[in-house]
Amino acid sequence: MDDKLHLSALDADDLGVISAAVQDSLVAVRDCAWFADEKRFVLLLNRFRWEGDSTLDVKYWRTHSALVFNEVKKVHHHKIPLDQPDRVLDLLSVALEGQGSVVLRFAADRSIRLEIGHGLKSQLCSMPNRGRSPLRVVAPRATTRPSTPPW
Repeated sequence: MDDKLHLSALDADDLGVISAAVQDSLVAVRDCAWFADEKRFVLLLNRFRWEGDSTLDVKYWRTHSALVFNEVKKVHHHKIPLDQPDRVLDLLSVALEGQGSVVLRFAADRSIRLEIGHGLKSQLCSMPNRGRSPLRVVAPRATTRPSTPPW
């Protein structure tokens, strides 16, 4: 079985498939990056491989993946500990909400909302498992830190 996964999302149904694939992924705060000039938001995930191969002795394991969103105009966060870059978050779901917003929901009532322009364009891709993150990350920016999500 080929262990490389590549999924694309252009609508809510596609994003639902990606959400199922990334459910229970672990992501360090330092591995969430918004590249504002490129209008791109990237998460490097330690993803549970739900699509495990039943012919192998070890049916399930974790693998490294990148979840990429293009055409991101703004990033808002709720209870994301930006001052703790090594803090690991548990990704619960990814969903298209309202017109042009993608919400990434994490355990402990944490979330990131991406404002998307020009339609949803997202990909989930497997990456080589090589230890620490290859990206130098700039934390998502927000003007305020409300106690409840503004959406």
